[in-house]
Amino acid sequence: MDKILEGLVSSNHSVPVKKAIVKKVVEAAERAVTEDQCQALFTLTTRLILLGEDAFQKQIGSQVLDAYARYHRPEFERFFSKDFVLSLLQQGYGQLDRKDPAIVEYIHCCLRLLISCPSVLEIFSVIQVEVLRMVCERPDPAFCARLSTLLSDFVQCIPRDKSGVLFCQQLVRTISSFHCFASQEQELREYVGQVTKVSALLQNIWKADPATLLPSLQEVFAIIASTDPSFDPSIALASLVQHIPVQMITVLIKSLTTDQNVRDANMTKALCRMIDWLSWPLAQHVDTWVIALLKGLAAVQKFTILIDVTLLKIELVFSRLWYPIVRQGALAVLSHMLLSFQHSPEAFHLVRGRLFSFQDLPKSAEEKIKLVLNQSAWTSQSNSFASGLLKQAGKSETGKTGLVNLGNTCYMNSIIQTLFMATDFRRHVLSLHLNGSNTLMKKLQLLFAFLAHTQRAAYAPRNFLEASRPPWFNMGSQQDCSEYLRFLLDRLHEEEKTLQALDSAKPKAVSPADTSSKDSATTSAQEDNEQTILPLAEAKPGDDTRTLIEKMFGGKLITSICCTLCNCISEKEEPFTDLSLAFCPGTTLQDGPQTQRQSEEPKALCQGSVNGGSEAPEPGSAKAPASNAHFVPVTNEPPLSVPDLVNYFLAPEILDGDNAYFCEKCSSLQRAEKTIKVVSAPEYLILTLLRFSYDAKCHVRRKILDNVTIPPLIRLPVHDPSIPTQCSSSTSSPLQVDSPESSENLAKKLKSSQHDEEEEKARIDGAEEMSRAIQSVPYVLSSVVIHSGISSESGHYYSYGRNINGTDGAQHPDNQYGIKEDLGNAQAESSLYTCSAPSLPREQSETLPNSSQEAKDWLLFNDSRVTFTSFQSVQNITNRFPKDTAYVLMYRKQELPGQSLNGGLMANGMRLSAEPPLQKELLDAIIKDNKLYLQEQELSARTQALQAPSSSCSFRPNGSDDNNPPGSCGPSGGGGGGGGGFNTISRLVF
Repeated sequence: MDKILEGLVSSNHSVPVKKAIVKKVVEAAERAVTEDQCQALFTLTTRLILLGEDAFQKQIGSQVLDAYARYHRPEFERFFSKDFVLSLLQQGYGQLDRKDPAIVEYIHCCLRLLISCPSVLEIFSVIQVEVLRMVCERPDPAFCARLSTLLSDFVQCIPRDKSGVLFCQQLVRTISSFHCFASQEQELREYVGQVTKVSALLQNIWKADPATLLPSLQEVFAIIASTDPSFDPSIALASLVQHIPVQMITVLIKSLTTDQNVRDANMTKALCRMIDWLSWPLAQHVDTWVIALLKGLAAVQKFTILIDVTLLKIELVFSRLWYPIVRQGALAVLSHMLLSFQHSPEAFHLVRGRLFSFQDLPKSAEEKIKLVLNQSAWTSQSNSFASGLLKQAGKSETGKTGLVNLGNTCYMNSIIQTLFMATDFRRHVLSLHLNGSNTLMKKLQLLFAFLAHTQRAAYAPRNFLEASRPPWFNMGSQQDCSEYLRFLLDRLHEEEKTLQALDSAKPKAVSPADTSSKDSATTSAQEDNEQTILPLAEAKPGDDTRTLIEKMFGGKLITSICCTLCNCISEKEEPFTDLSLAFCPGTTLQDGPQTQRQSEEPKALCQGSVNGGSEAPEPGSAKAPASNAHFVPVTNEPPLSVPDLVNYFLAPEILDGDNAYFCEKCSSLQRAEKTIKVVSAPEYLILTLLRFSYDAKCHVRRKILDNVTIPPLIRLPVHDPSIPTQCSSSTSSPLQVDSPESSENLAKKLKSSQHDEEEEKARIDGAEEMSRAIQSVPYVLSSVVIHSGISSESGHYYSYGRNINGTDGAQHPDNQYGIKEDLGNAQAESSLYTCSAPSLPREQSETLPNSSQEAKDWLLFNDSRVTFTSFQSVQNITNRFPKDTAYVLMYRKQELPGQSLNGGLMANGMRLSAEPPLQKELLDAIIKDNKLYLQEQELSARTQALQAPSSSCSFRPNGSDDNNPPGSCGPSGGGGGGGGGFNTISRLVF
């Protein structure tokens, strides 16, 4: 037998010769009868299997061993004993080390042959102890793979109970020590296959004994959370993730993120290493667990960890997109990182340079992008791991930012939100170059930037309040929002005028060729300062020296006074930024008698002042009218509308009696007619309804509670200033301010009396001339400021703003609302003179308010709270809550056919096509504040987590605004004193 073995192992016989030798060995194994022969045969097969020089010799050994065990089982059972197995596992075999995979493979082969023998149970018990010892020695992947195959086939060898838990933990530790230094694809495939076998063993153990799963996962976290710089766990741990039940995500993430014993440094390390697992080729669900942990950390406001991990790992995640086998998981994690990292563009900038190959990807709709961004923000993550005080109020679903009430500052908040929703004005303010300045416009620019990009649900405008508050406004007292708006616009206008004057006074001599570099730098700096007051879209030479306020809100009026005796006309042109619309006499006052609507004597039209001062009509201004066109009958009519008040403002006024006009031509007091006409229409038309009236009997200021219908679109008559004004008494047709129905009746009468062709032709020619002199400019409603309260001394302001979408923010009312243009000729003539509200088609007016899109066209800004609403809510607010009335309205001028230019820029240069990019100074300020906000949220969450809640906390949900009135401002409530009133008498109607 020894000679046969020696010849088989050492000789270089041909294959047929070796097969003949094998046949003889197998026959000898079958005929072996003595103990020495059996011993020699067992030694032969062991040496062939363990020490064979090639696969052929190992195969021969396996065949001989199989024949030997089949024909001499008692002898085989006696030689392959527990002692022999123990010696193999502890000492190896000959020159073969005990950690060689061949040892485990040989034992595995013998166990298959011995499975039916009773002695195999003793061997199982030995192996149970030895495998625990072996995994503690951190063997290499090949040995572990062989061992895993053995244990998978013979589960009786797996340690049980506490030893089983310890075995799983140590096996996890062993996997973390795996490292692959191969560079060839075949070697890499072998390595991945070996790791897969080990992880499959753990999966089988977890299924058979679920009690071992949680300790194993705790061990995984302890490994990846280690901050030991000398230890770098293998990404082979990623192979375990696919075997963890996905249903355990919520429980495990909650346990990790709310555990006070887990330090931030450990969590940061763990998350970074989990992201590294995305590189493991066969891992499944790694992206799911990574995103779940990112969301869990955001839910408990641990933003510092999220910031650090994102900036550390986003480039690595992006680089994995180039490998198709791991691209899907990497893309999911990268998308979540970029979408949630909204407080700063820093993360995007890290991968921006590598995005060139993804430029042709399809673009999503703007609304979908906004929705995804809002849902992905860290501050929007729902905290399912905490309740009560731990739940932080996230940003509104609208994506808009509220303003914190700093103590009866709702008057300022409503105006700021109204100006912010003026799209073109906001874009121009944000595009101004104001770096380094400390002007009020700079503070407004910064405030707009925060409203657009802050992650706070509500921003506290303390600095802007201090800078923009009129000197006569007492801190903590309620004030008039209209007065504040006028003061703010005047300040911004005068400030820019001053800067323009200073710039124009600077010498602009060109430096000679030999000027030093210092002089050149100084000149460059001066040029930069000169451009600080110009918008980006207007930083070009031109003769337009108007300020931004004039360009956006400035219009012009011409006030004409015509002597009825000599027809001499005196005209004065005045600028305006808002129109103060008075109510005609007889309107309803709070607590006043309803009998003030007298019908016995018609009341003449009167108006308020335009640019400050008292809005009270002068005594004696209401006298006998020149014609019935100058009166508004005070009877039970439908509610007033905004066009009614505008027409009331523009209607002629008779000056007579004590209020007679001194005519210079007549050199005496004469009866005269005073008219006002708009000759330049502003981009944004601001209308103030003068609702606060002085009661001379009771010597108190009261509020006019009349409901005023607010149309979504109006047309304002704008006159050509080059055409001279004529007295209405000298014209053939008086001004018409009647209702559209009256105009229609007039048109019918005119049509029925067409008996003279020449008269008809003259009338048509006059209408054409009138249409050239007067242009009906369309305006669409942009914002409405509501005053809630019963008097000027108390109440609350809130505002509605239109949520204008699209790249240029432009709305085309003629198409959107389907405005009717089939008016009669006479009605068209009348509408040129008066402000009108185009009607909607019946079918559109019935369906539009109920559409889902229209439901999100409007926003309600109530200090810190911003919610979606509808235009129907805006129109019905006074019907539902009588104390809540429209006070300040802002309409936006619409482009007429032929006015638009390429790129969305209007002919007057006042409409920008898109939101301008943030300047570095603004961006830095926003990033700094966003980081501060995240730190505040994190600190608050940690503090609250350490404190046991002693009582329940009630909060105001972001529900519908239609259920309850928006409420009042300050501690006094809507009907209380409010700590002060509107402190300016110039805003009252006496």
